[in-house]
Amino acid sequence: MRNTAGVTPSTDTAPAARVRLRPPTNQVHPRAKTWWRLQSAAVYGVLLLAGIVVLLFVQETWLVAIVVALAVITVADLVFLPRLRYARHRWEATDQAVYVRDGVVVEDWRVAPLSRVQTVDTERGPLQQWLGLSTVTITTASTAGSLKIHGLEKEAAADLVDRLTAATEATPGDAT
Repeated sequence: MRNTAGVTPSTDTAPAARVRLRPPTNQVHPRAKTWWRLQSAAVYGVLLLAGIVVLLFVQETWLVAIVVALAVITVADLVFLPRLRYARHRWEATDQAVYVRDGVVVEDWRVAPLSRVQTVDTERGPLQQWLGLSTVTITTASTAGSLKIHGLEKEAAADLVDRLTAATEATPGDAT
């Protein structure tokens, strides 16, 4: 049986079947911009250093143009992309689902009903530890992969993990 939208209705009448994709409301912590800048600066710094070292030995005009272009891209990435990413990256956790929106060029909107959540993990790399940030990963029974909320304040991430763990334990379903 098909409805007018061309979608086969589910026989499951659990609340998770009624979860809809919608814009999440919460932003990540403002220090996430610094974290993203530092990550990019490390990568671009290595590339620029390598380009300059090569220029010391091979002084070709085309190579100078490549290093200058890389420097321009580096400045643009360090100045503009963290701001755009911060403006776009949103998340929200309700009693029914977790919503995540991310991406600058390609926007990724995801919703994970709590009945589909299998694990909730926290990750803190060295820069994140230094800045007091965490990444929360919500693994689901979906082949589309995990939902990641980057740049949460450490305490907010711990609270979110506790809340999601309690909510998924209380949600009927087998997360498959």
